[in-house]
Amino acid sequence: MPSLTLNGKLQQLDVSDDTPLLWAVRDVAGLTGTKFGCGIAMCGACTVHVDGQPVRACVTPVAAVVGKRVTTIEAIGQSPVGRKVQAAWRELDVVQCGYCQSGQVMSATALLEANPQPSDADIDAAMSGNICRCGTYGRIRAAIKLAARRKEA
Repeated sequence: MPSLTLNGKLQQLDVSDDTPLLWAVRDVAGLTGTKFGCGIAMCGACTVHVDGQPVRACVTPVAAVVGKRVTTIEAIGQSPVGRKVQAAWRELDVVQCGYCQSGQVMSATALLEANPQPSDADIDAAMSGNICRCGTYGRIRAAIKLAARRKEA
């Protein structure tokens, strides 16, 4: 049974080493905010952070994250940057259907943690792997810029 540090807590999950992290998080740990989208790491709905980096959980085996910190959307608000991103998302009403938004927030938070003042090109590059079928890309960009301007959330 692999042990993972999931949202700051060491957990033993009864899964095989090759189980995709997405299913360990959703089905075993019960954290359903991370979504299944495409299953081939192309849509970004399953994005989580592994040691602070955005990772597609649908193609990442649990064995690859043993000994690393995994953060899901349920805990992203524990970081100052995560709180700013979530506040900007709410303030600008980014969400339409909401399905992709956990992955969008995770990618946006990782971007701002690495680059607190991203250019439009930086935002485009960081967010290009996250698909929004509702087309809220303009509001997503505006929310990232708003979060970047904020001192604290």
